[in-house]
Amino acid sequence: MGLFDRIRGDDDAPRVAFFGIDGVPYSLIEDNPDVFENLTAIANEGSSNAIESIVPPESSACWPSLTTGVNPGETGVYGFQDREVGSYETYVPMGRDVQADRVWDRVEDAGRDATVMNVPVTFPPQRDVQRMVSGFLSPGVDEAAYPDEMRNTLNGTGYRIDNNAKLGHDDDKTEFIEDAHDVLDGRFEGFSHYIEQDDWDLFFGVFMTTDRVNHFLFEDYERDGEYKEEFLDFYKKVDDYLGRLREMLPEDVTMVVASDHGFTTLDHEVHFNAWLEQEGWLSYEDDDHDSLADISEEAEAYAFIPGRFYINLEGREPRGGVPEDQYEEKRAELKAELEALEGPDGKKVCERVVEKEEAFRGDHDDIAPDLVAIPSHGFDLKAGFSGHDSVFATGPRNGMHSFDNTSLFVDEPGVSIGDDTNLFDIAPTLLDYMDVDYDRGEFDGASLR
Repeated sequence: MGLFDRIRGDDDAPRVAFFGIDGVPYSLIEDNPDVFENLTAIANEGSSNAIESIVPPESSACWPSLTTGVNPGETGVYGFQDREVGSYETYVPMGRDVQADRVWDRVEDAGRDATVMNVPVTFPPQRDVQRMVSGFLSPGVDEAAYPDEMRNTLNGTGYRIDNNAKLGHDDDKTEFIEDAHDVLDGRFEGFSHYIEQDDWDLFFGVFMTTDRVNHFLFEDYERDGEYKEEFLDFYKKVDDYLGRLREMLPEDVTMVVASDHGFTTLDHEVHFNAWLEQEGWLSYEDDDHDSLADISEEAEAYAFIPGRFYINLEGREPRGGVPEDQYEEKRAELKAELEALEGPDGKKVCERVVEKEEAFRGDHDDIAPDLVAIPSHGFDLKAGFSGHDSVFATGPRNGMHSFDNTSLFVDEPGVSIGDDTNLFDIAPTLLDYMDVDYDRGEFDGASLR
């Protein structure tokens, strides 16, 4: 590893470069070594394995947990949409809603420098790190980059926060694929610029376009569809860029590559609020409804994506329809119905249903879902409050997140990546490699070294 090394004192601590590949399943890499020559080399020369994501396996919850090493009960972020405490008002979590220390916060507190690029749920950019450009949900580079030097540099490289996912809705995916390549190229240019500047102790950057491509082309890959070749060509470029970044890294840097969840082909969208309404769990104040605030006092449960279920509990929700002494009974009843639910093909919709005490703990578990359904492969769990009369439907996407098959690669041999490894283990592992002190009890995971 390394085309060059900066002059460093003997007492300088080791460094880490982390590259996120959002939504890339381990099996995709393992099954295509000719496409992923560089990641295969890391696997052969270092350590790798499939790991587990978190509950729920959604990027807006996964990246806060991966970067802090703690569950959503500590981060305070459970998904793309969360609920205000004691209210039916909802909000989209942003960087300031993450209530736990990020790995780069700990690095900066230790007197080291961190460059952070394109991590989801980091907008607005922090002013207490060396430099940051926020990722997913940021309005644009001008607002997302700090300091001014970074903003000016990235605007000159064609760097973009995200690609245009709406292009994936077209039957002809050509423009979508071209746009994905453009964003990927700009991401590499931005990453390589700061990798070569070589003034950081932790580099933390995320390729998110992989998730976008998977959402619209994963079935083509798994089932030999029209765009399978284009799908693999895109990933060959991803792997090439990772290999080139690996070559740029100085010898004192450990390279880590990971995804935040896996991916699989999507066969059925499951609109759970429509299901809850059909089954008598959910009702609205009138026929004109489009948000959580429109549910009635008689409602007993409602859902958020992805597969998060809340009992409409008296004393917790403003118009709670379920008395506290009936909570356990109602939750058990709903869990049993979810576990028994079958799709149009006769397959179970939910691989398992997790109670909140099993998945969440911490100072911010007051907005935790009462149940989380982990879908069986093929069932994408939706939860809008309007526009869906049918429970099962199809949409423009043909790929969906999975809890299993998440990727982890470490460019060092002897790392203990086992079947029980999950996202929570990554943050303490990065700090361990950097010789940054921490209390093991602060994390839900543990170092893999």
